[in-house]
Amino acid sequence: MNEVYLTKAGYQKLYDELDRLKVERIKISKAIEEARLQGDISENAEYDAAKEAQAHNTAKIAEFEMKLAKVRIIENENIPSDKIYIGAIVTMKDLDQEEELQYMLVSPEEADYEANKLSIFSPVGKALMGQSEGQQLEIKVPAGVLRYMIVKIERP
Repeated sequence: MNEVYLTKAGYQKLYDELDRLKVERIKISKAIEEARLQGDISENAEYDAAKEAQAHNTAKIAEFEMKLAKVRIIENENIPSDKIYIGAIVTMKDLDQEEELQYMLVSPEEADYEANKLSIFSPVGKALMGQSEGQQLEIKVPAGVLRYMIVKIERP
């Protein structure tokens, strides 16, 4: 069983989304019943749309339940802080742009570029894993090569 590593906030977000999907499932069931009452379901677009939404919703619920069953909260782990691993907050200097960037390395389920949360499986995330403060890296990405120096590694 592959574990899903999440922060407490990431776990809560996943759990809340599962709850939302379960509420949505009830609404979809009501929509199916209402469409069924309109008569011949073989030519009823509302019925077909509701059944499609139900299938999608059911699949998402199963996916979220499976992930939640495999969750391991990373804040409870004894992860070394001298190297970059999942859950680390990394401050880096972009050697080309002369600016500092800060990212948290997270599982793909929590990745959110707008919130500065990078997946450990992204090109930058992969390159950062296991690195130490002071190291300089050249990371190949689809847009070219990024050059960083690791300034600081923190734990939340």
